[in-house]
Amino acid sequence: MKRLNGMRLELAVEAMRRIAPLHEPADVGLRRFFQDNPKAGRSERAFVAETVFGILRKRSFIDHVLEKVDGKHGAPRKTVLAYLSRIEGMNLRELQPYLSESEEKWLASVKAVQIEDMPLEVKAELPPWVVSRLKSFMGDEEILALGRSLQQQAPLDLRVNTIKANREEVMAELGGEATRYSPVGVRIMDKFALNENTLFLEGKVEVQDEGSQLLGYIVSPKRREMVVDFCAGAGGKTLMLGALMGSAGRLYAFDVSEKRLNNLKPRLKRSGLSNVNPQLIQNENDIKVKRLSGKIDKVLVDAPCSGLGTLRRNPDLKWRQSEESLDELAKKQAAILAGASVLVKPGGRLVYATCSILPEENQEIIAAFLESHPQFELLDCSEILKSQHIELDTGKYLELRPDTHGTDGFFAAAMSRKA
Repeated sequence: MKRLNGMRLELAVEAMRRIAPLHEPADVGLRRFFQDNPKAGRSERAFVAETVFGILRKRSFIDHVLEKVDGKHGAPRKTVLAYLSRIEGMNLRELQPYLSESEEKWLASVKAVQIEDMPLEVKAELPPWVVSRLKSFMGDEEILALGRSLQQQAPLDLRVNTIKANREEVMAELGGEATRYSPVGVRIMDKFALNENTLFLEGKVEVQDEGSQLLGYIVSPKRREMVVDFCAGAGGKTLMLGALMGSAGRLYAFDVSEKRLNNLKPRLKRSGLSNVNPQLIQNENDIKVKRLSGKIDKVLVDAPCSGLGTLRRNPDLKWRQSEESLDELAKKQAAILAGASVLVKPGGRLVYATCSILPEENQEIIAAFLESHPQFELLDCSEILKSQHIELDTGKYLELRPDTHGTDGFFAAAMSRKA
């Protein structure tokens, strides 16, 4: 945490006031806030970002403390001061120059609160409805371990673009360490300006969590195959699939968002791939999908989801999702998977993936799909990885968690269309 001064404190309070309602993703709100405050320098922006995301990670605990003192959740200024005091460990002497007399007394009370017998959702920093659903298949200690791991900041994982470089070359220049499972991953623990680095600018590395990289190996596309990334987004997984194909064959990047596909273009240009075809579609039943019906070797459905497996990077997601939004997502996931499945040719592979940790978005979607689509059968993800010399056995499904595997939370199921 950078040293406190009056300007940094006021900026952090104002940013929290803007972002706390969570009408939009926190990183988007923060970007807009900095655009509206151009006089804030790099160190001020770093302080504000660390404070805002730190509060979002520890919001349950901070609210719990403030309820003990005030009987209610705090206004933005109280929330920021409580965070700096209780989470960052700043003492009253450091904070005193920026406090009124009444705030000094109040903060002394905040500092003195003894927290005992906290509810599991406060310890785990997860909403009660999420904890309730996790309890259906996890014990309290496991939930606590998962919750604590999701509160940590994620390391920077890079994927080496094997079209242009190899892992040894990248590590020689950037340092870091080889990822535990992915053969093309490099983990960097220290922050640095990647977007100014030559390796990044030349397309030799891309930012991609190790768990996401493993999805590419579950799809396992080959040269000269026809492959579809059905929910391509900004194309991180698309670029990996293209590299695994050796830039040969044909790779379609489908998405319903023109903006997301436009974000893929500069990354695609840097990558050096020539086999990627970005395609804007209206929905899973688009005519562009139907034209390729039964012709595709491998289809990846990285479905829109709650994102609860990515809380290390996006702590605001746990406060922006709800049981109602989860039900809507499950309907959408089932529809997208069914729509994408028509692409797969006999003997071809269909991979469904999310960055969620909830069965409602994962195992339950697959069970319902297989029941209504008997022409597909489940494959064993651990066997698929083993065939590529990746020793990781989480059972038939790929199920990754930060506390167990050091990756974001991911789920994948691989299915084959019967010949």
